[in-house]
Amino acid sequence: MPAPAMVEHLLGLQAQETLPPYLSLWSRIADFDPGTVSRALADRTAVRVLLMRGTIHLVTPRDACFLRPLVQPMLDRVIGGTADGKATARLTPAELDGAVRTALREGALPVKALGERLALTFPGVPGPALAAAARGRVALVQVPPRGQWRRSGGVVYETLETWLGREQDDEPDTTEMVRRYLRAFGPATAADISAWSGLRGMRRVLTSMREELRTYRDAENRELFDLEGLPVVDEATPAPVRLLGRYDNVWLSHDRRDRVTPDAEKRRRWMGVNGGIGCTVFVDGVLEGLWRQTDTGKLDVELFRALSRAERADLDAEAAGVERFLAG
Repeated sequence: MPAPAMVEHLLGLQAQETLPPYLSLWSRIADFDPGTVSRALADRTAVRVLLMRGTIHLVTPRDACFLRPLVQPMLDRVIGGTADGKATARLTPAELDGAVRTALREGALPVKALGERLALTFPGVPGPALAAAARGRVALVQVPPRGQWRRSGGVVYETLETWLGREQDDEPDTTEMVRRYLRAFGPATAADISAWSGLRGMRRVLTSMREELRTYRDAENRELFDLEGLPVVDEATPAPVRLLGRYDNVWLSHDRRDRVTPDAEKRRRWMGVNGGIGCTVFVDGVLEGLWRQTDTGKLDVELFRALSRAERADLDAEAAGVERFLAG
């Protein structure tokens, strides 16, 4: 499928760093051209915006307007529990929203300048705290060249409505979000959907959808939900070797990462202190190593176990493909 369709199928790609969403698409789409996404960011048919779990995602405009109001209650909780949220607690959402839109009336601003502009409106409140609160409480787009292929650029904000020329959805449908999540990531538990989205009450939503769902039980007797009629791949089906970025939807779409990292020690080797210390190597669907690109453009791969001859051949072929992709 074309890149925009894949981005929508996955309900956005984790994108707090520039490279991971490009690697995610290259790993999923034959002959993926990163220029298509880079141009989409420039012509506003793709955007980078704060969404699920309070992290930046690459999404289509339609999903930006659909998902942002759905996750806003979660973002309010997240920012409210931070030092920046406490520093701006006396400001009402309407006051902050109005001040942000006034500050951006003449065009997009870098994050520091936005904070400074807001501090003129709210004396005594630190600019960095105001900018952080604005990011969480107002739908702001990171405008290009931020996130474009082989481009560099700091965080510059514009309101979603101004950048896209359209409003957020008035009544976004949580049930439709769950349907789409299951199409991409099911079978899944209610906790999986909550972990992916950051939203509460997913068990209640699934209960309301019972007539269109089928259920399974996993090895621990947890109830898994999926849409009726969707296939479940046989567990003996081999999964190809994949070299993914530091972050990828495969990591972040379920409550427990043991689906792809059953070995806790291997999981810790990727997570480090704060999570995500390196790009990842998956063999037969399981985390088996980390990789990085050296100054020569070659990949340096650290494996967590010895591979069979066939697995090694598959890894070498995939690494060569990634090298060509990164050099192209």
